[in-house]
Amino acid sequence: MTITRIQTGPRMSQAVIHNKTVYLAGQVAPGATVAIQTREILAGIDALLAEAKTDKSRLLAATIWLTDMATFAEMNGVWQSWVVRVKRPRAPRC
Repeated sequence: MTITRIQTGPRMSQAVIHNKTVYLAGQVAPGATVAIQTREILAGIDALLAEAKTDKSRLLAATIWLTDMATFAEMNGVWQSWVVRVKRPRAPRC
């Protein structure tokens, strides 16, 4: 199986593609507020995914770390406007 590395540095890559799955390294951004940091990080993720020839509509999982849970609502507002809404499957009819 092929491993493709994107934006490789001396010790790690910002993204790795293996078996048609893209794995991103932890993303951080400077910024005055959590909302600004979140927007910058998500823009960076969009760029990495585009470089990997995919997009956020195929997102499987995300882990978000906050230093203060008091900033959750601020981060979540930006996240909610960025993330693709999942369509709920219809219940089967009997």
